[in-house]
Amino acid sequence: MTFKVRHGFCLVLAGCILALASGHASVAADGATPFKLGTFQTGSKEFLGLVLGDKRVLDIAAANAAFEKRNPKAGRIKIPVDMDELIARYEQDVGPRLRQIAAANAESAGAPYIRPLNEVRILPPMYPAVILNAGANYPEHAKGIVEQAARAAAAAGQAPPTAPGDGPPGAPGTRARAPVGSAPGLWDHPESDTRPDNPYLFLKSPSVVVGADDDVVVPKGREEIDWECEFAVVVGRTAKNVSVADAASSIFGYSIEFDVSDRGGRNDRKMGGGPDWFIQKNHDTFAPIGPFIVPKEFVPNPMSTRHYFTLNGEIEQDANTGRMEYNIWEMLSYATHVLTLHPGDLISMGTPPGTNIEKSDPRWMRPGDVGVCVVEGIGEQHHHIVAQK
Repeated sequence: MTFKVRHGFCLVLAGCILALASGHASVAADGATPFKLGTFQTGSKEFLGLVLGDKRVLDIAAANAAFEKRNPKAGRIKIPVDMDELIARYEQDVGPRLRQIAAANAESAGAPYIRPLNEVRILPPMYPAVILNAGANYPEHAKGIVEQAARAAAAAGQAPPTAPGDGPPGAPGTRARAPVGSAPGLWDHPESDTRPDNPYLFLKSPSVVVGADDDVVVPKGREEIDWECEFAVVVGRTAKNVSVADAASSIFGYSIEFDVSDRGGRNDRKMGGGPDWFIQKNHDTFAPIGPFIVPKEFVPNPMSTRHYFTLNGEIEQDANTGRMEYNIWEMLSYATHVLTLHPGDLISMGTPPGTNIEKSDPRWMRPGDVGVCVVEGIGEQHHHIVAQK
């Protein structure tokens, strides 16, 4: 596929090379056959699936039954009924069995429990009980919002608004700001940490989750619908007050969230007239997740992973996770100092620059558009943008 480049930004060459190398690794460091996980449907049947080579999906329950029949001395396990249970039991017994199944079927294509991926419907891999999204976690995105707010204020003859975090010192185009203090009980911000803000997370409703190929619906009367293509972390175990140093052990794997956003506002001054996150983030279909979850052992460099978004074939966002202000371990630690996370919960790590809220001439998503959100090594989402009926 060939893309025309518009409104994107170039990453440094070394970062791109690292991202491409990590995104296309075909064998895990320990030699295991890599796989992805998801939830799928064929006919009226939904099933947990193991994806090989992004082309074949194995019905895990049926594949396990066949494996145990061929290997009578292997231990018997009960296959989980849903992704949350699979994640919770992964380190106990499910993970080792999935590795055996993947290895046994690395070259197989004709077994009755294997289907071509393009012949099944891809459902959300799970429905998280908690979805947390990072705000302004890419400095260039935060800077773009500040600059556009200043342009709009100048055009209206007003003073520029108070700027939110512009990003860490040294980021391209950011201005100097004094370091912020700690948030007691939530985030320790020592003097040696020169980043100007603490982590920021908001909630998104699980009820708005849809699949990676499902339509995104533009609500009636809402015209300023924006895109945010994001790298997401799937929690692997119950986690409370986890330190940054220990956060990796609470991660199961990685996925994608397309954080669709309504920028149209409320047209009033309730609560001071600030952003209304409920309206912005929680219309139905505004949280496509998936298509897959990739267990962390198959993503050796999560903090050097390219992700990008195209609208009607034109690149609008193009970034690398290495540009985050707060990395995935810091964000997970911060979240667990507020609430307890459980297996299958999701933390979406924020959007890179290239969104419409940063632009003086926004081109909002509208019915008839096709949006594609890609995280290399994880998967792709393809969405038709449609009007609410």
